Amino acid sequence: MKRIYLIEDDPKIANLLKEYLERYEYEVFLVEAFDTIMEEFQKISPHLVLLDINLPRFDGFYWCRQIRHVSNCPIIFLSARDSGMDQVMAIENGGDDYITKPFDFDVVQAKIKSIMRRSYGEYANTKQADFIEISGFHLYLTAMEAQFNEQTVLLTKNEFILLKTLMEQLNQVLSRSNLLEALWDDETFVDDNTLSVNITRLRKKLEDIGIPNSIQTVRGAGYKLVNTWSGLA
Repeated sequence: MKRIYLIEDDPKIANLLKEYLERYEYEVFLVEAFDTIMEEFQKISPHLVLLDINLPRFDGFYWCRQIRHVSNCPIIFLSARDSGMDQVMAIENGGDDYITKPFDFDVVQAKIKSIMRRSYGEYANTKQADFIEISGFHLYLTAMEAQFNEQTVLLTKNEFILLKTLMEQLNQVLSRSNLLEALWDDETFVDDNTLSVNITRLRKKLEDIGIPNSIQTVRGAGYKLVNTWSGLA
């Protein structure tokens, strides 16, 4: 079941849209706190985000940029602002589509279905051609997803970088400094605690798709990825 994170500050619209989309077997999560959107996003790991522009504290453009730092999951803006400039800004800040309020629920559902199909379904050719595979365990480089035994999990940017690095050097010990260097970029500060947190989250996500104990700690040296899933596929 595909997960949708709905970031909308009008509870009436949010609940009506949630109820409607759940009829089409989407799992819809409503925003709980507008100052912890990124924490909620990381926890949910949605396949798609529906994002209003006019929000408390920071607007939707800001949150779109923050999401794009860690994920390339599809983002559809929902807004009463109908100017061409707002639509341009939505696309330039990383959005995939823009729907103006008031909207027809059928149109929203159709756009979601289309984007899901392009990103994850029959039209996702780049995903199917662009991956690393080890014994039935797939890491899709464009979609930033890991898949095993038809179970799929969406990764954050840091989790994706770590898993890709470990898979490319299977059974080899990588030092913490090597992994920190892989995570480092010009926009995001990373430290030893950042690495530990992301390793923990990545282990949990791999366990969720049936791959336990694959990222092993080598005391005093670093981490290595061990094929614990061979024969389970």
